[in-house]
Amino acid sequence: MKHKLIILFSSLSLFACQELQDVVAQLPQGTVTPTEIAAGLRQALDFGIDKQVSKLALEDGFYKNSLVKILLPEELRKVDRTLRDIGLGSLADEGLKLLNRAAEDAVKEATPIFVDAVKGITFQDAKAILLGADNAATLYLEQRTTSPLYQKFHPVISNSFRKVGADKIWTDLITRYNALPLTKDVNPDLTDYVTNEALDGVFTMIAVEEKEIRNKVSSRTTDLLRRVFQLQD
Repeated sequence: MKHKLIILFSSLSLFACQELQDVVAQLPQGTVTPTEIAAGLRQALDFGIDKQVSKLALEDGFYKNSLVKILLPEELRKVDRTLRDIGLGSLADEGLKLLNRAAEDAVKEATPIFVDAVKGITFQDAKAILLGADNAATLYLEQRTTSPLYQKFHPVISNSFRKVGADKIWTDLITRYNALPLTKDVNPDLTDYVTNEALDGVFTMIAVEEKEIRNKVSSRTTDLLRRVFQLQD
């Protein structure tokens, strides 16, 4: 689905660029400049990072957020069910919580990568983004930050597992499960899994803020945001 969105975003870019140029050309002189359009989109993303992503870095930022809470990977759901059946439900709950704790820790460490990417938005980028879908700016950011964010998140999450004790908890859980009769051994790469889930959660929350700014005038809390997003209205 993610790849389809990227292809769609690219295919619509030329159309959106021309459409935005036509809109800007019809505005009274001095209403908004190309530089301000790019600055407005950067500001919208900065607000998403500051208001939404920063929440993910707090304790329970992932764990108690239904939009982004990290659940168990498919191959571990049978482990969870089996452990609960034999009276180890509290241990399973703790293991799930610690996966989310590692993601919360990673977001705290990696946010500067988003800030650097946002600074790079130009008017050429803005022309395709402003008249795009409700998550067009988020998708732009996702295309340009997923790889460096993964490289940053992965070791942070690995270290977080050790720091919060998730590695010990999950080693214990999986060892106990694999020792049960008539079960097939599992050995999932939890660091890779949580890294990707954390990335998805971050982009989900940035998209939430972008949609708010695009669709609710009351969420455009600066003069720049109000003037720039009037173009899409």
